[in-house]
Amino acid sequence: MIETRIDRRFAKLKAEGRPALVTFITAGDPDLATSQAILDALPEAGSDVIELGMPFSDPMAEGVPIQLSTQRSLAHGHTMDKTLQMVRDFRKKDNDTPIVLMGYYNPIYVRGSEAFVKEAREAGVDGLIVVDVPAEEDNELCIPAIEGGVNFIRLTTPTTDNKRLPTVLENTSGFVYYVSVTGVTGAAAADAANVAQAVSRIKSHTELPVAVGFGIKTAEQAEEIGKNADGVVVGSVLVEAIRKSLDETGKATNQTQAAVTEVVRSLRMGVEKARK
Repeated sequence: MIETRIDRRFAKLKAEGRPALVTFITAGDPDLATSQAILDALPEAGSDVIELGMPFSDPMAEGVPIQLSTQRSLAHGHTMDKTLQMVRDFRKKDNDTPIVLMGYYNPIYVRGSEAFVKEAREAGVDGLIVVDVPAEEDNELCIPAIEGGVNFIRLTTPTTDNKRLPTVLENTSGFVYYVSVTGVTGAAAADAANVAQAVSRIKSHTELPVAVGFGIKTAEQAEEIGKNADGVVVGSVLVEAIRKSLDETGKATNQTQAAVTEVVRSLRMGVEKARK
């Protein structure tokens, strides 16, 4: 597979001796224009890799904050076409920061896997995280993604044992996303000691970077997790910042973008302290 922006970014950060800050927002939340402004502002605020959620009506792995962000996006008529256009518009200003589309298979399936991968790659997408396509079904989307030059990033969890892990990792590329707690997104805080053991175990099976997510909300937590992980993934705290910034009618305010970037800057300070 050809080298991607994800490969280059993690290699650069490894050379610098610090973990990546991976940030998640839902495309179109709370509306298209505000979401685009937030997306465009994330790199300067400190994001190294961006996960852009593809809104879907049944986000079964998500906790309440991301479910609500999806509802806000869909209520404003957001579509996959608009998500891909957001990436195109982002690429007019930033050709270096990796973008990973994250979500569920249904919106991809209806477009056709190969057609979707081609369109996503041309828009400037570097990777996919699709949580409901198991490793046993790699021919559905994973293989077309790899053949199309897009990293396919898989999730591992505390319940992914050593027997299962090689199957999960077989066609994974870009990085491995370790879900540090069982349950839905934003449900609990990660335990740094358990994460360290898990990252070590995963690394014994792969040379890929390991990014850790779920339950990381503060700079202090990011610092602790970043001492062992190659990347620290944050999402629920960012979409909550959006929600709290909205006015009484649920519309964006002049504080919405700043609410997100302020949190990102704080988290970036945490990951920068992780290896000092």
